[in-house]
Parts: sequence; structure tokens; C-alpha cells
Amino acid sequence: MNIYFACSIAGGREFESVYKAIVDALASQGHVIPTAHLAEPGLTSDAALSSRQVYERDAAWIRECDALIAEVSVPSHGVGYEIGYALEAGKPVLCLFQEGRRLSKMISGNPDPKLQVKSYGDMEAAIALAADFLVASGL
Repeated sequence: MNIYFACSIAGGREFESVYKAIVDALASQGHVIPTAHLAEPGLTSDAALSSRQVYERDAAWIRECDALIAEVSVPSHGVGYEIGYALEAGKPVLCLFQEGRRLSKMISGNPDPKLQVKSYGDMEAAIALAADFLVASGL
């Protein structure tokens, strides 16, 4: 399956190791993750591309994906936008966040049946939740 993975870049990278573990686990299960580069350690931006190029590329990737998985422990304007874009396109979306973190009420209060919001205690739990989401979504 084609999975769009969304995570914070400019908002902060404190969950970088979780991003990497989720992406690596999805890839090892045979999924294609066009945004895998976002989970790489030390990423601070897509500096080689203009803002317009990033928008056009990422919007196309969302339209082409089978599902979107977002790690939302760190607030991010871009990730919120990607979640809304994917839901509007009818894609199943999973938002993962670390237990104890505050979550935007725009995410936690969204009744869209294509949206699942799950908290996790550790990296292994986040990976398991992502795998369960894909199975439950028929992917």
C-alpha cells in the first residue's frame, strides 16, 4: 500500500526516533512511503524545493495514497493541513500521539468516520497501532 506519513518538521523534531521507527516498520511490511525522507534524523526542511513545489508534490502524494498516518505529538500547521486534505479526499487517517501530550481539539473532536486518533506509550505501541489501523482499514 501507498502510505503518506506526516510528522512535524519546523514545529520540532523531538519525536524523530518515533517517526523513523514507524516509517521503517511500515517499509519492512512492504508499504511504499513517499514521505519516508521526513523521518530521517536531522531533517529541518525541504530546502531544495520552493514552498509551492512542496505543496504541489505533497498534495499529489496525498491524492495518490491509500491512507495517511500522522504522528501529531508535536503541533504542526503543515501536518494539520495534510490531515484535513486527506480526509477531504476520502482517505483513512490515523493520528498517533504520545500519552500525556495535549492534542488539538480540531483533531480529537473531529467526528469523521475515516479518522482514528490513538495515543501510545512507547515506540512499539505506536508501530502496533499503525499496523492495526491498516488492517482495520482493509489495507
